[in-house]
Amino acid sequence: MRESPVPGSGEGEKEQERLKGEDGQQQPALPLAGQGVEAGAGAGALPPEGGWGWVVMLASMWCNGSVFGIQNAFGLIYLSLLRDFGDEKDEHRQFKTAWVGSVSMGMIFLCSPIVSVFTDLYGCRKTAVAGAAVALVGILASSFVTSLGPMYFTYGVVFGCGSSFAYQPSLVILGHYFKQRLGLVNGIVTAGSSVFTIVLPLLLKQLLPKIGLSHTLRVLSIFIFVLLLASFTYRPVATPSGGGNTNSAKQKLNFRKIFNVKIWRFLGYRIWAFGIPTALFGYFVPYVHLMKHVEETFSSKNEEVLLMCIGISSGVGRLVFGRVADYLPGSYKVFLQVASFFVIGLMSMMIPVCQGFAGLVVVCLLMGLFDGCFISIMAPIAFELVGAENVSQAIGFLLGLMSIPMTSGPPIAGFLRDTLGNYNLAFYLAGVPPMIGGAILCTIPWIQYRKARAQRWLEEEEEQKQMSGESATKMLEQNPTKVLGPTDGRPQGEDATTI
Repeated sequence: MRESPVPGSGEGEKEQERLKGEDGQQQPALPLAGQGVEAGAGAGALPPEGGWGWVVMLASMWCNGSVFGIQNAFGLIYLSLLRDFGDEKDEHRQFKTAWVGSVSMGMIFLCSPIVSVFTDLYGCRKTAVAGAAVALVGILASSFVTSLGPMYFTYGVVFGCGSSFAYQPSLVILGHYFKQRLGLVNGIVTAGSSVFTIVLPLLLKQLLPKIGLSHTLRVLSIFIFVLLLASFTYRPVATPSGGGNTNSAKQKLNFRKIFNVKIWRFLGYRIWAFGIPTALFGYFVPYVHLMKHVEETFSSKNEEVLLMCIGISSGVGRLVFGRVADYLPGSYKVFLQVASFFVIGLMSMMIPVCQGFAGLVVVCLLMGLFDGCFISIMAPIAFELVGAENVSQAIGFLLGLMSIPMTSGPPIAGFLRDTLGNYNLAFYLAGVPPMIGGAILCTIPWIQYRKARAQRWLEEEEEQKQMSGESATKMLEQNPTKVLGPTDGRPQGEDATTI
């Protein structure tokens, strides 16, 4: 595939000439996603489709891996928290302990609307570096905590909030460097969490019994420190200078970015922003409670294998479906998410049904495969629904809405376990919301199709009016002594009366 020319190069000048219309006026280039002050205030540039973008892709991949790899492996940390900080006489210790991981995951999404504003104002690099630094402080502070209460703040709030500021710019920056390959690149980047989900359970299984939870968290802080260094690679794409921009103009631009309400004018986006959170009430439940369910139900002590299966198949799903999304036109990408939610919901309901460990392995492989499908096409769908200039805050607000179901699901499942003595009902109920959310999302392609059809009809009608006007003008120019009669529309002489 030929790379798009970089602005300023010889090929770039030719491309700019090609973009000129028949009247010689320069056609506006597509704006870059999430372009903030750091990226320049001028007109957007064509994504280079490579170059330094490959380095950015690897850095973003590490970000996804370190942030969500640690979150996905929380099931093993959860077991250590129960042993170290849990009171066996407490009837609700499962419920209380689950809040640590839920708050951390919830903060990643809850902070996203704020992160999107910071990304637009200060750029991807500054936002990501600051976020990684806060996450590093949070996970290091957690290693010195000796009770469950402070862990809510250090691991849940501080680490989760910092991870949010580091994570979202890693998605937005990809739109600066890629357009034609965006689906493939998103698949590769989001596969980072799959790689870490495979590796970290093995690492934690070895570290936790030998060095304890505190030292294990300090080892994990090394991954976040590398993330801090990787965030410096989010170099903004050079754009043509606006030249005449004043401080007041920049402030006006920033004000509009902060209060960007245009995304809510898109009906497809509003449905998407409602359907996705609806589907995610049970999404994080298996990641937190599956390890404990296996420990209670089966004699096998290799529960980390299930997390590895989810990680492996999720990585495959992200690569495969990310590439498939590049070939699906427009909003039809939503159907991939619909299919993924139906399968994830069904697999969650199958967990209590499995009578053997091998059955759980199959369930986790299928769950991971379609989890990868759901994750890898989030950004491409956002680009289709709201356009490149609005995608940063569109993703941010969606992730913010996702925080409530992502946070509340695991504690509710823990409460059901404490009340009923097993996880069966919790897993059954966790499978219902994804199916409901998937059914809601099915309406988006239909709405987008009707919108496109109405737009084409208006364009054709306008074109016919223009053609009719041009024909009438030519007729008058050729026969200036003829006028149109009011009765039958036929040309009549100058002496024709209108009485």
